[in-house]
Amino acid sequence: MTAALAITHDDVVDAAKALHGHLVDTPCVPSRTLSQLTGSNIWVKFENLQFTASFKERGALNKLRQLNAEERARGVIAMSAGNHAQGVAYHAGRLGIPATIVMPEGTPFSKVERTEDHGARVVLKGSVLAEAAAEAERLAAEEGLVFVHPYDDPDVIAGQGTIALEMLAAAPELDTLVVPIGGGGLISGIAVAAKALKPSIRIVGVEVEAYPAMDQALKGQPIQVGGDTIAEGIAVKNVGRHTLEICRALLDDLILVSDADVENAVALFLNIEKTVAEGAGAAGLAAVLAQPEKFKDRKVGLVLCGGNIDSRVLAQVIMRHAVRESRLIAVRVMIPDRPGTLARIAGLVGDAGGNIIEALHQRLFTTTSVKATDIDLTIECRSKRHAERVVAALREKGGFEVKVLAGGVE
Repeated sequence: MTAALAITHDDVVDAAKALHGHLVDTPCVPSRTLSQLTGSNIWVKFENLQFTASFKERGALNKLRQLNAEERARGVIAMSAGNHAQGVAYHAGRLGIPATIVMPEGTPFSKVERTEDHGARVVLKGSVLAEAAAEAERLAAEEGLVFVHPYDDPDVIAGQGTIALEMLAAAPELDTLVVPIGGGGLISGIAVAAKALKPSIRIVGVEVEAYPAMDQALKGQPIQVGGDTIAEGIAVKNVGRHTLEICRALLDDLILVSDADVENAVALFLNIEKTVAEGAGAAGLAAVLAQPEKFKDRKVGLVLCGGNIDSRVLAQVIMRHAVRESRLIAVRVMIPDRPGTLARIAGLVGDAGGNIIEALHQRLFTTTSVKATDIDLTIECRSKRHAERVVAALREKGGFEVKVLAGGVE
């Protein structure tokens, strides 16, 4: 006999009723451009439009609302890479509950500051979430605080599952939901609710290659994860006991994506949907782009689960994406060191429609003649074809020897 799962569809429905009016019923709308790009029919659930820019508010509030007066007086504690922290801090503040949040030391500054802005005490401890969790458990025991787990708590899981109710209400034709996995709370709640409403629906989880904890746990393998990733929101070492049971019962597929895939998805959300996605929030789109054959012609709902990305990281993602699309190229031009040569190069690039962003002479670190020099140019172009024309102009019209350093052009 199959053991009962930690939550039921009724738990999710009860959570939805309780949370109504306290959270944003975020839009779930089709994306024509992403559909054309992937070969599937894409809908996006914009959970980055919650007040704290993440779905985590749902589970946090569903847990906090059920605390009794004595527990509220003692206060709560949570460990989080950022989004759960903000969800707990914000709604604890609204409800007058003292909150302490333990975060890994590498958490982006923006998430730390926003958590403190909501009135929580922030403690930075450990390099990964597991170490932050150990500190949170220690403080909970020492100070008598109520521990609010980010994913392995039935009330939290049920709160996250309310997303599925909204998605299927907005787009009942969806036949596949693609959901990022960290500890598994989001996908567990969604899977329970969605499968109850539509048993035929496919639930596909996504993890980054550096942190495949759920994939390894489902296969009975030892958990071996670690390293830097742009998707720090799902960089989780230990999956939950409840979430593992639910995923084992209800998950249809699990896809691992590279950081490059996630970077590309973050940039596409910005360029196409004009919306900001953090790495974890873009993981679903990354999976569809990485393995389009699994989603061809299907009606796919993507959960854009968060938008809290550090502005410096986002700036780098934008520029790196421009390089991958050859809209930004770096070239080295070998030239005679004579007056007017640089002006001629600039004229050739300009006539070809390129825009020189940066120019750097290399007179010392070069193997060319002492009477020659290398000049490194960063050039903005419209597309790869345009970049090829700019390089061709330098080579063919200018007669210069050109080496492409970056930008995908030969």
